[in-house]
Amino acid sequence: MSEYALLVAPSSNRVYAGEAPRLTGAELTVFGDTVLGAGLREVAPTELGGVPYVGFATESPLSPRDVAYLSNLSSGYALFAREGPELLRPLRLRPLARYDDDLVTIPKYQGKTNEQFTRLLLNVTVLASTRAAQMLDRRLVVLDPLCGRGTTLNQALMYGYDAIGVEGDERQVEAYATFLRTWLRRKRLKHSVELNPVRQHRQRVASRLDATLAPSQQAHRDGDIQRVTVLHTDTVRSRELLRAGCCDVIVTDAPYGIAHRSRSGGQPAGERSPLDLLAAAVPVWEQLLRRGGALGVAFNTHVAGRDEVAELLAGAGLAVVTDPAYRGFGHWVDQGITRDLLVAVKS
Repeated sequence: MSEYALLVAPSSNRVYAGEAPRLTGAELTVFGDTVLGAGLREVAPTELGGVPYVGFATESPLSPRDVAYLSNLSSGYALFAREGPELLRPLRLRPLARYDDDLVTIPKYQGKTNEQFTRLLLNVTVLASTRAAQMLDRRLVVLDPLCGRGTTLNQALMYGYDAIGVEGDERQVEAYATFLRTWLRRKRLKHSVELNPVRQHRQRVASRLDATLAPSQQAHRDGDIQRVTVLHTDTVRSRELLRAGCCDVIVTDAPYGIAHRSRSGGQPAGERSPLDLLAAAVPVWEQLLRRGGALGVAFNTHVAGRDEVAELLAGAGLAVVTDPAYRGFGHWVDQGITRDLLVAVKS
């Protein structure tokens, strides 16, 4: 048996930093249950030299492919093979990092989902799909149907994937277009960014951001080009503008419900509660998902219970993942917000 120690990355979010070792352990277990060939065992927090780690053992030494998978753990900072009680041998990590990490760390705004959690949600969703073994090699298509200013989209780009977003607030789409254009110019990367109206029957029904980018001039010449599309429209109407089966995975952080509720607990006229939104949107999202694809959704358990969300996913014909590791991601975020996630697969 081989033993390892994973050093967890620091987080600017103090609350998330406190939860990261436990969440990383659950995420590591998902990797072990799906793509690792070494036989993962004994995942648990540990302390070495006064520093907290996540320790684990494997039935055989990690292969280079195993290390490549683990290089993408959302909170992984460094990985060591344990060769004695206090002796650690560093293993070289090679994460999927097609661009500089400031693509995901620079944007700061109220309501932004922690980028480490975004990466975790993307990871465990891909690993639940039939594309899990192709995570490192295939250009997957990631859809965030409630994309805000594009944290999920940027993480997908970092992995070398294509990205599609849907957002009901046009200001968010414009802000994302401005950021992406500015970032690409500053990095001097070959790209195009266009924001245009979408018309049906001569009526403007949405706006659409289309962007292409490549990590280098040579990649662009070779046709190794990624694509981002963001639509400004109501997510329940996204099937009108996107073809069925357009994505491999759907990853989204549902509204937490804080802004939706008044002091008396009601909703302002014209706004849906988070659970009502999911009830209306999940059947639409299911149509956009390819067979074998997976949908991962994070939600506030105070306004959308785990069993209620699972029932909505199953009611849309999706198979909810019930493996024990997928029950280990619930965590406190703020007063009134306890976040959890569910992943379901389209057969």
